[in-house]
Amino acid sequence: MQDLRDVIFAEIIDKKYTAQITAEKEGIIAGSKYALQKLLEMGIKVDYLLNDGEKVYPGALVVKITGNPKQITMAEEVIIGKLAKTSGIATAANYAVKLSRGKCRIASGAWKKMPIEIKEHVRDAIVTGGATTRLFEQPFVYLDKNYVRIFGNITKTLEAAQKIEGYLKVIQLKGETGPISTETKEAVEASADVVMIDTGKVSDAKEAIKTLYDLGVREDIKVAFAKGVQISDIPLYVEMGIDLLCIGKQIVDAPLLDMKLDIVTN
Repeated sequence: MQDLRDVIFAEIIDKKYTAQITAEKEGIIAGSKYALQKLLEMGIKVDYLLNDGEKVYPGALVVKITGNPKQITMAEEVIIGKLAKTSGIATAANYAVKLSRGKCRIASGAWKKMPIEIKEHVRDAIVTGGATTRLFEQPFVYLDKNYVRIFGNITKTLEAAQKIEGYLKVIQLKGETGPISTETKEAVEASADVVMIDTGKVSDAKEAIKTLYDLGVREDIKVAFAKGVQISDIPLYVEMGIDLLCIGKQIVDAPLLDMKLDIVTN
């Protein structure tokens, strides 16, 4: 199918125009390297492009380009698409990290659930915002609910994992085999390093922390919290003493960082 722009711009296709993309909201830029790659593939001259991680305010210049009219109009569709969503993700991740005040690790593994075409972009955006895509930097084995269901209980699950030396043992607790306090106690006795409270209930996280204090092992075992975590509630989670938050939708489903393209010279 013929691109209608070829007809519309036929008589001026050799004329050069300069355009700029500006931010319409405050945020953190992400996706610049992908935008640059696409601009170069399109044969567009890049006069200016912000780097990943740079903060912008409404009206801030993000990209300045020069090209023929078809290139410029294509850039509006393509390049903003390379920047707006990823910058929105980076902005949300950055806000979450700031609210944590360095007292709680912010992780988002939801990039794994994204379409393969954008997985790398989403993952990079999370990191650009200052969050992490992994629960821990050191090697760990994550034992989720299905492992517990296979083995029948938390103790047997952790006993099987103890064969893997040098790895943190992270066990997901959902209150399926008993109250969270009971599951936490069982995880402690089976040598878990981290309990992941994956119920979305703040009361469950509080109960797990209380149980660890009662057992005298709070300093030795970390508490992670997941499912429906709200970025706005991070100060509450920090005050509770949660060590790690796994935030999914609130980061990867963050609104676009709105941008617009305008012709500035001809």
